[in-house]
Amino acid sequence: MKEHPALRLWRGHTIHQRSIPFAHRFKYGLALIDVDIDRLEEAGRQSSVFSVDRSNLFSFNRRDHGNGENVDLRPWAEQEFTKAGIDLNGGPIRLVTFPRHAFYKFAPISLWLGHDGDGALKGILYEVNNTFGETHVYAAATPEGTRHEHATDKVFHVSPFFDVSGAYKFTLRWSETDLRLIVATQKDGAQSHMATITAKSRTATSAAFVSLALSKPLSSLTVTLGIHWQALKLWLKGAKYHSKPKQSSARTTIATPIKTVPETARRLEKTA
Repeated sequence: MKEHPALRLWRGHTIHQRSIPFAHRFKYGLALIDVDIDRLEEAGRQSSVFSVDRSNLFSFNRRDHGNGENVDLRPWAEQEFTKAGIDLNGGPIRLVTFPRHAFYKFAPISLWLGHDGDGALKGILYEVNNTFGETHVYAAATPEGTRHEHATDKVFHVSPFFDVSGAYKFTLRWSETDLRLIVATQKDGAQSHMATITAKSRTATSAAFVSLALSKPLSSLTVTLGIHWQALKLWLKGAKYHSKPKQSSARTTIATPIKTVPETARRLEKTA
């Protein structure tokens, strides 16, 4: 099995497109990292401006993920994969997430990619966060291939302008150089919202991180600011406000692999 870098950088953009009860669309640039959770010390040595569990221009903090307590992320991740019937047999786990930039991090979604000992992708944890500090995991097995689709009920509050109902369809294309994630929200037989992330990998050098800092100062903070700015626009357009419900005690939902992708997802995938 080919060994990959302990740390990689991804540059790309996200598109959010609402269709019900009115159209609303926006697009922002973004940056992601992916780390091998068993090689975090190595990842922390890869660049002088990137650190693990300590402050730097960019960093990764174990406590930003999982249950927020474990220093060792693997036991938590394996437990989550096991809930979906996935046995990685000790294979590598890569975590794709937003980096902490200076003092701040917010990751609306992170992807835990679980591989078996031969390097085949066996499962995905879609770790979803809201701006209230809450987290929910949608866990799913992955049949063979480079394109993976999953369906699940929506059970977690992510926006005051959508209630906690309907269903998600996740579509992920993942390779060593390209990443595309589509999250389609459906309710009452109609698609109400679609979010995409499209990115290409780059070697995580100090020069690449400095370039990111210069082109997108405080990139992590702008994710949160962008969320609130778009929320204000929705409110001004008359979107219905939904108060945040109490989070369910169940923090993991099992998503089901599906063989087909919604036609709307195919159309957006071609244009995103």
